[in-house]
Amino acid sequence: MEYLYLKSVDSTNKYAKENINDINGMTVVYTFNQTAGRGRLERKWKFAGEDNIYATIVLKPSSEMKEVYSNLTQLLCIVLAEVIEEYNPIYPPKIKWPNDVRVNGKKISGILAEAVSGNNNLEGLILGFGVNLNVSKEILEQIDQPATSLNIETGECIDKEKFLKKVIDKFCLLYNSFIEDGFILIRDDYKKRAEFLNKEVSVRVFDKIYEGRAIDVTENGALKIIDKNNQEQILYIGDIL
Repeated sequence: MEYLYLKSVDSTNKYAKENINDINGMTVVYTFNQTAGRGRLERKWKFAGEDNIYATIVLKPSSEMKEVYSNLTQLLCIVLAEVIEEYNPIYPPKIKWPNDVRVNGKKISGILAEAVSGNNNLEGLILGFGVNLNVSKEILEQIDQPATSLNIETGECIDKEKFLKKVIDKFCLLYNSFIEDGFILIRDDYKKRAEFLNKEVSVRVFDKIYEGRAIDVTENGALKIIDKNNQEQILYIGDIL
């Protein structure tokens, strides 16, 4: 993996998209000063300081859009959870479907994946992620959802460069096997970390809300729920509210 450090940037995802033709595949674009990031569904994003990770992995796999590509966010989600757990937080990292990492019910990391296309061809995939490594309680209280940081969970200051290298090394170790085998490679680990399974959930899919009991994550990473009419629903995209 190549590393491209930016002293300051509005968004590592935006930078990667705008410069996709000049960036090699298997490159991580990262900064410690991201001024205008965004989350899934255009959610507002708050800069948490320069002691945290803001990064985008640029991938250039086959130009044929394969189903497994949509699951790369879930692979990265597992990687982030495993690396966070290496630091021994009080509570083990859990996953909120499809790809938020949470500790003790509070968000510590999120992922935003985007495909870049041109002339009807796939030019690249970008996996943006942020991790709260060293954030004060005062800043966390200003975030519009329950959030935490690894320094608070462990009581120690986290080396951000070392943390990033752990994430990238683990992602690279799994990447080729994942492209070959798909979500099934990590399904068991994903389900073990799923905080939503066997619970009543509300899932937003565009402008529609699905409600029911989350009973499984399928072999391709979709969420399976049983609704109030005892009907099975398979959700391939969406966000648990």
